[in-house]
Amino acid sequence: GVILGAQPWGGGRGWGCGAQSWGLGNQPWGRAGDGDGVLLGGCSWGPGISRGAEQGHRADHSLLRGGPILQIVKESQQQHGLRHGDFQRYRGYCSRRLRRLRKTLNFKMGNRHKFTGKKVTEEILSDNRYLLLILMDAERAWSYAMQLKQEANTEPRKRFHLLSRLRKAVKHAEELERLCESNRVDAKTKLEAQAYMAYLTGMLRFEHQEWKAAMEAFNKCKTIYEKLANAFTEEQAVLYNQRVEEISPNIRYCAYNIGDQSAISELMQMRLRSGGTEGLLAEKLEALITQTRAKQAATMSEVEWRGRTVPVKIDKVRIFLLGLADNEAAIVQAENEETKERLFESLLSECRDAIQAVREDLKPDQKQREHSLEMDSGKVSNIQYLHSYLTYIKLSTAIKRNESMAKSLQKALLQQQRSEEDGKRTPRPQDLIRLYDIILQNLVELTQLPGLEEDKNFQKEIGLKTLVYKAYRCFFIAQSYVLVKKWSEALVLYERVLKYANEVQSEAGAYKNSLKELPDVQDLITQVNAEKYSLQAAAILDANDTHETESPSQVKDGKPLSERFETFCLDPSLVSKQVSLVHFPPGFQPIPCKPLFFDLALNHVAFPPLEDKVEQKAKSGLTGYIKGIFGFKS
Repeated sequence: GVILGAQPWGGGRGWGCGAQSWGLGNQPWGRAGDGDGVLLGGCSWGPGISRGAEQGHRADHSLLRGGPILQIVKESQQQHGLRHGDFQRYRGYCSRRLRRLRKTLNFKMGNRHKFTGKKVTEEILSDNRYLLLILMDAERAWSYAMQLKQEANTEPRKRFHLLSRLRKAVKHAEELERLCESNRVDAKTKLEAQAYMAYLTGMLRFEHQEWKAAMEAFNKCKTIYEKLANAFTEEQAVLYNQRVEEISPNIRYCAYNIGDQSAISELMQMRLRSGGTEGLLAEKLEALITQTRAKQAATMSEVEWRGRTVPVKIDKVRIFLLGLADNEAAIVQAENEETKERLFESLLSECRDAIQAVREDLKPDQKQREHSLEMDSGKVSNIQYLHSYLTYIKLSTAIKRNESMAKSLQKALLQQQRSEEDGKRTPRPQDLIRLYDIILQNLVELTQLPGLEEDKNFQKEIGLKTLVYKAYRCFFIAQSYVLVKKWSEALVLYERVLKYANEVQSEAGAYKNSLKELPDVQDLITQVNAEKYSLQAAAILDANDTHETESPSQVKDGKPLSERFETFCLDPSLVSKQVSLVHFPPGFQPIPCKPLFFDLALNHVAFPPLEDKVEQKAKSGLTGYIKGIFGFKS
């Protein structure tokens, strides 16, 4: 908002436009909008100073002691690109804001022809916008460094420019901290300036891989923000706590590189709680996890599965198998469904990469595998068995993911029955049927894995799991039939569910350990019995309703009132606006058409000769002869 301190076009009273100047409320430097809330209290395009400008100046000088640096930075970043990771847009905003501030404060660096450098000193620190000027310089350099960091993934030479811009940002932050040591600035602003300086210093040292110095700077920043959060209300402490959570993974990463081996587990937990890392630490943490697993993979040479030991020579497969237990534990500890779904997808992606690496080794091993099949009477090679093991992991993970999705959909169905919400697509039993179809397809693929065709125990386990999921699939098919009031079909399907469940209970004696992770069949039997009774009651009630509607006193056959005077029936439509009295428009009726006349006798009539009544004028003489020669006949 702009407050103009003078009347521009005439005498009289001054005026002001805009409601957000640099001195309103608890935001003395204004909001982080594209408009900077410029106060022009001294310019005079006409006589008279406005009341708004005077109040704005008093607010500037009185609130110079309370500059919320972190709040200004966060609001500017969120409103101008960083919500979507667009550092270039934020850098452009900082440049435009700097230009407007210099113009407003009359703090220009020379003119078009000559550059004249100026520095903000304590003597001219009469307006908090001078502090904002330096803060925007630091933010512009930092945003350019982050932009170069994104581009340095494909262009490594830009890393040198990145470090240069970070050093520039630290230089501006040092200048801001020096100015805030003035007596004109209160203690809160001094602490925020020190924390901002420590944060940028830590980022610079982090990029230089000076872990000890970076850890000291981040710890200083964290301590200051924690003290500020404890000193103010909960609403004001939200930003400080967010910054503390943001730099905590950086501190643990620095501790790990210094020598704290326990930090890697804490970093994994931080990544799990946050739903994924972002910003400065993302790539480094992923590389660190891969590097740690690679070191452990050097000692891993073989894997045992279903009584057979297989050597593992591919590094990518070793790394995946070492991280498999950690990934499964993280899935179990996931706090919400979104995090669990993301972890499932990450595990499946890593598994597909490992399978692809094994498949590439299978191609040159094709002849050797065929030879081993002939020699060992059906026993597959080690690399083929390893491929089957990884495929088993992939299919089992896909089954667990679909089962987790099915459980969340079942909860949503129960909530839908209790309270219906408008405007949202509610889950249906058909969605669950599709998930169980995919699970059954995965189980069929498991039975066809090479090397497991002769494993009777494995085939028996897969058969029991298939019966369990078939029972649940039939149950939800029956539920879908109940919704459309097809009682007989639903009852038959409920009987089929009981049949599958009883088969599982009768044959699951020696395989109870392998069926622990599956849904409980006994709960399904209890639920089906209850549903059968409610279904039979609903079918009886529906049959009674149908009989009542088909009684002669209430039948409505669609005939209008004019055609059923002899029959009495209760027709509620007779007292409504759409009453049917007669057929309108009336229907077509057959009528005789106009006869057609064909004159057939004309062809058989003989007319009398008329030659004797026709006068013939004979032409003779020389004149007639000449005219006849030259064609002048009349």
